[in-house]
Amino acid sequence: MIGVFDAGRFRFACVAVTMAVAATVSVAQDKFDPPWNPPPAEDGLNFTVPGIDNVPDLQGDVNDPQLTVFFAGNQYMVVHDLVLGFRAAYPQYQRVFVETLPPEILTSQIERGALVVGNMRITLKPDIFATGRGRMEELQREKQWFARTVDYARNRLVIMTAPGNPGHIAGWDDLAQPGLVLCMPNPQWEGIARNQIIPALRQAGGDRLVEAVYEGKVRDGSTFLTQIHHRQTPLRIMQGKCAAGAVWYSEAYFHAILKHHPVSMVTMPDEQNRYATYTAGLMRDAPHAEAGEQFMRFLKSPGGQTIYQRYGFLPPK
Repeated sequence: MIGVFDAGRFRFACVAVTMAVAATVSVAQDKFDPPWNPPPAEDGLNFTVPGIDNVPDLQGDVNDPQLTVFFAGNQYMVVHDLVLGFRAAYPQYQRVFVETLPPEILTSQIERGALVVGNMRITLKPDIFATGRGRMEELQREKQWFARTVDYARNRLVIMTAPGNPGHIAGWDDLAQPGLVLCMPNPQWEGIARNQIIPALRQAGGDRLVEAVYEGKVRDGSTFLTQIHHRQTPLRIMQGKCAAGAVWYSEAYFHAILKHHPVSMVTMPDEQNRYATYTAGLMRDAPHAEAGEQFMRFLKSPGGQTIYQRYGFLPPK
């Protein structure tokens, strides 16, 4: 007996299957969408829509804050506990606003006087600006922004990979594999690329390796350059869009160990690694200078240091 092929019914079944698969993928991806921190307060209506309205790197009280902190973005995972600890230690300061964006974005925001995200415009001035020590020293030489500075934490590099490290990445040279899709920080925005990753690649494989990862693979589409690596790299790996990417240890530790997200991490021996020291500066024109002073003290206090080390950071030397 020869069956009769019903094209209309077949098309309907294919559409139904496609929609079901797409819905499954969407649910799986939405599960890991930021923000990855708990909300800053229990009160108020929490209206967060994964992938649409989540604003993960603007944290806390944007209305009339008593303290405003601009952190280099790789510290986003610390902010919730850090603010709670600071508020407990200094209860006179309850309204705290923190931005965790790439350092050059924050620098441009200060110079231009505002940050625009979607339809929102923020004109707050920071009391504290914090990023890598080298960049802080440059800003102080060029702009004399800071009344004083303090070192408060250190970090180092790892390679974040898809679960189980299917590319069998063991070191920097392996990032040049043909067809291995990478997420790498853009040197235009990200100090980690200019100051840590590119020197580590050059040490491991010379200019050949730097050019392979940051030029050849960019041209052939197998290196995706991020605008905000601390969000894009883990999310794209979890979504299956990238197989690996260089990140800070604290970022990989947060996702792989603390959140149990579907990523793995490849650590590097010291001789192949690069370290960074984070420095906080009290702005000379800080709107809340006294609160800024107290926050600087808290960063160095046992309470502040315990929070940073809980998230994989190292203490300052």
